[in-house]
Amino acid sequence: MAIPNVKRFRPFCPECGESFTVMAVLPKDASVDKYLADVVARHDHKAYQESKILHFKVRVGQQKQKKAK
Repeated sequence: MAIPNVKRFRPFCPECGESFTVMAVLPKDASVDKYLADVVARHDHKAYQESKILHFKVRVGQQKQKKAK
């Protein structure tokens, strides 16, 4: 079940060269542009790249076996 006032943002990080997802609840009077600029400034590039590699990593048991002829 979703929280109705949570907004999903996909800011672009120029250092990584990729977009990432941020979910946040912002007050009515908050500036979205300032918030997203702060999020991009605090973005942890190394942790993001490592988690992306681990997410797409193929486990040993899932690789197809090549049959020797």
